[in-house]
Amino acid sequence: MNVRRRLIPAAAVTAVAALGIGTLSACSGGAAAAGTGKFDVVASFYPMTYLAEQIGGEHVHVTTLTSPGQEPHDLEISPRQIATLEESDAVLYLKNLQPAVDDAVDQSSLGTKIDAASLTTLEVHGDEVGGHAAAHDDDHGHRGPAGKDPHVWLDPVRYAQVAEGVGKAFEKGDPGHAADYRKNTADLVGRLHGLDQRFRDGLAHTRSKVFVTTHAAFGYLAERYGLTEEAINGLDPESEPSAARVKDLEHMAQADGVTTVFYETLVSDRTAKTVANDSGLRTDVLDPIEGITGKSRGKDYFAVQRANLEALQRALGAK
Repeated sequence: MNVRRRLIPAAAVTAVAALGIGTLSACSGGAAAAGTGKFDVVASFYPMTYLAEQIGGEHVHVTTLTSPGQEPHDLEISPRQIATLEESDAVLYLKNLQPAVDDAVDQSSLGTKIDAASLTTLEVHGDEVGGHAAAHDDDHGHRGPAGKDPHVWLDPVRYAQVAEGVGKAFEKGDPGHAADYRKNTADLVGRLHGLDQRFRDGLAHTRSKVFVTTHAAFGYLAERYGLTEEAINGLDPESEPSAARVKDLEHMAQADGVTTVFYETLVSDRTAKTVANDSGLRTDVLDPIEGITGKSRGKDYFAVQRANLEALQRALGAK
């Protein structure tokens, strides 16, 4: 599952050039270069796709680079996807999360490039020994600039900040529908603030404030609601934890009243079950919402976040 930083394969670039579309640029005035008659947006993975669809509404045609069920960090760009990117009006992505997407965007002649990471503040999570467990790094495609955590969409407040920036970018890129983009953005931001309040109320009084995950993706969520995330190994949610780490978690679970080891829907639950069995704990899902599949506990971002809240309330002993 380790992801090495890669360039777009030369064969892919050659194939695009052979099709005669390697140097196409987005049409001006928001006209859809791909012929859909709408503002064509390429989104890198589900959290970006959801923003584009909610803000764009009927005026936007959204193409997603990451298929449902695909681990986003493992994405490789195909010649067809490069062609779609070049023909679009805008791309919405989160820099430093998917190296292959970063490379494609950097090499693209597209005029409107919306980097979600630039629309909010990023922080370092997971670097403290024994605190927010093992840090992300570039080998797994999780590190942001200067080692900062890119998982901003899991914090409704930061996600709302990103939504506001995306809305403004859509207004600029397709001014003919600016009023609708403003309205849709305001509606989405209002719902996100409502979700934030729901988390605040739901996690205000819990028996424990510590939760254990296989993947250190929930640093922003934990920080927002006064919790502490302990990740088994931050680099790879599918790798086997060391005996020393399992022992540390056993002691921590006893001291902090931990009941549950969380795993996610797009990867195996093997690691979570190993630790849970050794420590006498339960397992449950805490979804980083990197993709929606039939296994997801909900059909969209808000439904899965509500399921995440309920899972945290059960694990932490909400009163």
